[in-house]
Amino acid sequence: MLLGQRLVTLREARGLTQEEVAHAAGISRNHYQLLENGWGVRKTKAPANPRLSTLIALSEVLGTTVPDLVDEMFGRTARR
Repeated sequence: MLLGQRLVTLREARGLTQEEVAHAAGISRNHYQLLENGWGVRKTKAPANPRLSTLIALSEVLGTTVPDLVDEMFGRTARR
């Protein structure tokens, strides 16, 4: 859920839609929506477990770094 919240915050700060972020990152809008909701599979609501390549692509689109996306998940403050 923390990754999803971070994605929403960064996306909204840049004035982008889910579709714009997904397209620019090379993933489907549905996949991106699942990530924002913290799910890997909508039906079972299994936790999201994105590939490193997906995190890299999203961080590039959202103007941040992979550590900035995931640090909060480990109880650390994001690096600046």
